[in-house]
Amino acid sequence: MDNKEPQTGLFSVARALFVRDIRLAARRSTDVLNPLVFFVIVISLFPLGVGPEPNQLQLMAPGVIWVAALLATMISLDRLFSHDYETGSLEQIVLAPQPLTLIIFAKIAAHWTLTGLPLVILMPLVAMQMNMTGEMIYISFLTLIIGTPILSLIGAIGAALTIGLRGGGVLVSLLVLPLYTPVLIFGAGAISASAQGFSPDAHLSLLGALLALSLTFAPFAAAAAVRVSLD
Repeated sequence: MDNKEPQTGLFSVARALFVRDIRLAARRSTDVLNPLVFFVIVISLFPLGVGPEPNQLQLMAPGVIWVAALLATMISLDRLFSHDYETGSLEQIVLAPQPLTLIIFAKIAAHWTLTGLPLVILMPLVAMQMNMTGEMIYISFLTLIIGTPILSLIGAIGAALTIGLRGGGVLVSLLVLPLYTPVLIFGAGAISASAQGFSPDAHLSLLGALLALSLTFAPFAAAAAVRVSLD
C-alpha cells in the first residue's frame, strides 16, 4: 500500500495539470483555433495556386499535408510554457516535490491533445481537396497519429530553451526545424509510397521508432531545459 500511494499521487498531479492546461486553453480559444485555421488555409490554398489538375494535386498532397501539420504545430509551441512563466506558475512547478519530468510530460500531452489531435481529426476532411484516395487518407491518418506526438515532444525542448526570451517563437522554429525534418520525410514518404502502390510499412516503422525515442528522452530533455532557462 505504501508503494502504491505515492504512485497514485504522482499520476493524480499529472492528470490534474493536464486537465488544468486543457481548461486554460478553452478560455483562450484563439490559441487553439489558430493552428487549425492555419492548417486548413494552407491546404486549401494549394489547389487554388497550382490548379485543379487531379494528378498534380495527388502528387503534391503528401508534402502539403505534412508541411501544413508541421507549421501548424510549430506556431503553437510558444504557448507551451509561456503562460505558466508569465504567471509565475512555472517556478512553482519546478519547485514542486513531484518529478518535473512527469509534469512536463503532462503538459506535452495537453499540447498534443489541443493541437495535434484536432489536426489528425480534421485531416480527412481537408485532404479531399488534394484529390487523395481513400488509401492515401488512411495512411495520412496513421502518419499523423504517430508523427504529431513527436512534433509536440521535440517542440517542447525548443520551447523550454526559449522561455522568457524576446522573439521566442522564431527561436523555437530555428531550434526544432532541423529535428522535425526526419518526421517530415518519413511521414510524407509513407503517403507517397502508398500512392505509388508500395508498402508504407518501412516509413511507418521508422516513425514509430522516432516516437519511442522521443517518448523516452524528450520529457527529460525538456525538464532539464526548463531548469536551465529559469536559473
